[in-house]
Amino acid sequence: MSKENTRRPVKENRSSSKEKDVHKPNYNLLSKHLKKVYPVGVYKKIAAAIRLIIPREKRDVSTVARYMQKLSPSHNGEGLNRCNWITANSDKVYVQFHDECWGIPVYDDNQLFELLAMSGMLMDFNWTEILKRKDLFREAFAGFDPSTVAKMGEKEIMDISSNKAIMLAESRVRCIIDNAKCIQRIVKEYGSFSGYIWGYVDYKPVINRFRYPRNVPLRSPKAEAISKDLLKRGFRFVGPVIVYSFMQAAGMTIDHLVDCFRFLDCVSHAERPWRHV
Repeated sequence: MSKENTRRPVKENRSSSKEKDVHKPNYNLLSKHLKKVYPVGVYKKIAAAIRLIIPREKRDVSTVARYMQKLSPSHNGEGLNRCNWITANSDKVYVQFHDECWGIPVYDDNQLFELLAMSGMLMDFNWTEILKRKDLFREAFAGFDPSTVAKMGEKEIMDISSNKAIMLAESRVRCIIDNAKCIQRIVKEYGSFSGYIWGYVDYKPVINRFRYPRNVPLRSPKAEAISKDLLKRGFRFVGPVIVYSFMQAAGMTIDHLVDCFRFLDCVSHAERPWRHV
């Protein structure tokens, strides 16, 4: 056999191996996230199934997350694997907050002000009690528009604090108004409250991969730094624990447990570019 003939099989084998590589399932996208949650054998089976069902051009983390949600025992909210602090006894409004809001990055100044104000209310209430009165808070504080809230006077303070449905003490109402004034000063300096607050995390959410509730902290070094600066600027009820609760709610830190069905979708939002305009 000539040298030319002896080399051909080698070339054919190389080309055939390349063809095999082309058809080999690509787990790069999924391994980054699913491997954190599922055993290797399980996540590869999931990846192979998704590869057959979802077109390659649409195979992004967000699409995969939605598909994984549909694989759950029920797509209407029952039977989904949530963070351990969501139990069968959890109120629907709290479950909805966990499923739709908590951990999704927020960039709008009004929404950030609202979440900061509600996080401050955790001194007196729990999330369920706060969320049940969210619409009342929005109505009382003009949709949490800082420029409007900052102009509120004694009449508005008395009206809000005397409203038994809202259940906010006068000192708490004054605190929210004072914080609105502080936000206005930040807007003049930074252009927006969003630009100021997101700058502490380099305009990209911190993605944690906690497996157990005991791993989730009550505060963090970044929360302590933000709290310290907010206090210097005149804000009230912005201790490190409150600030960290605000960061979790505003999606500045992703603290959904890795086996929660919301984890992947929140990660997909977190990996997008900073969307504040």
